[in-house]
Amino acid sequence: MVIKVAETPLKTKYGIFNKILFYNGQKDCIALTMGDVAGKEGVLCRVHSACISAHAFNSIECDCREQMALSQQIIQEANQGIVIWLEQEGKGNGHFALMQSIAYKQRGLSQAAAYEAVGFKADARDFSSAAAILKELGVLSVVMLTDNPTKTKELSQLGIRVLGNKTMKV
Repeated sequence: MVIKVAETPLKTKYGIFNKILFYNGQKDCIALTMGDVAGKEGVLCRVHSACISAHAFNSIECDCREQMALSQQIIQEANQGIVIWLEQEGKGNGHFALMQSIAYKQRGLSQAAAYEAVGFKADARDFSSAAAILKELGVLSVVMLTDNPTKTKELSQLGIRVLGNKTMKV
């Protein structure tokens, strides 16, 4: 369940998006839309989890900021699409888990294995709010802007018709 709270235009370096604030009963979720997405098939869609290190502090230890920029650029070129921002720092485990996992990642473990090494889930994200937002916006089907097959699978299991993925190599 999500509740639409507010809506306003947002000027970005990739054009003007419509910023829609949703609330899922615990956290804010934001949808950036460009073009008409209601009743449309094959809408480009990026579901993006918060990453304060990359987005606010310009960390170069991950590619989150670049993935966001590339998603907005692809959507601008198509003149249609959606970015859904979810407050799921550290793959849903939180920033503390992310900070605790750094030493293990520096030893060569994958981020997922590093989370497990410090007692957290490899990936604790929940995409049910993203699915609810897509339904609320009236999107009929999406092409995901992701290289993550789990994200695509979970959205499909939540009733979103996913036509495929567009690779996000940065």
